[in-house]
Amino acid sequence: MTGKTLFITGASSGIGAATARMAVARGWRVGLFARREDRLRDLVGELGADNALALPGDVTQMADQQAALQRMTEAFGPLHAAFANAGRGLDAPGTEGGDVDEWQDMIRINILGLLFTAKAALPFLKETQGHLLMTGSAAGRIHIKGSVYGASKWFVHGYGGNLAEEMREWGGRCTVIAPGMVDTEFFDEAKPKAIRPDEVAGAALYALEAGDHAAVREVFLMPR
Repeated sequence: MTGKTLFITGASSGIGAATARMAVARGWRVGLFARREDRLRDLVGELGADNALALPGDVTQMADQQAALQRMTEAFGPLHAAFANAGRGLDAPGTEGGDVDEWQDMIRINILGLLFTAKAALPFLKETQGHLLMTGSAAGRIHIKGSVYGASKWFVHGYGGNLAEEMREWGGRCTVIAPGMVDTEFFDEAKPKAIRPDEVAGAALYALEAGDHAAVREVFLMPR
């Protein structure tokens, strides 16, 4: 049992919810941030109010994330880790066939939302020499024809490395969790051969619980 605290964005389903479940099982207390308040409250009911806190809000609003982190630390004490996990994909593929409004919404979540999580969490993490996780993707490590979504994940991988160097100055750690296809609500149909959310959660906890002298910069998972 660690007694540590973890703030998770995109916590209402998929990788975020799976990570919350696994973290609580290992003794962490979690702050659950997402727009779907009903889902968050159901998850708190499952995990227990002593272990989890529902923090409804919009990841694209810096003030929402700052307020959530303040509320979480008041309830659970110092922040030890944050997981910038919220993200979305696109329905219209490619560049020529892409939808400009979709691009803007995706960039607000996948890039700005992640930046807001980092900026809001860093002051708290500095106090504990804490850890920032972010959800990258196999799509951020390879070139996919015309993929604007993939490009947003290239940003995550590049920024994650840059932030790791910044956090290293005060003893903090930064890790990109980079899965291939994961069987979540991200897709309209089930993907039985894809990675399971709990397998990605296991990668996140592996990075979070690495030894004091180790900084896991990236965990890359692919379906078998």
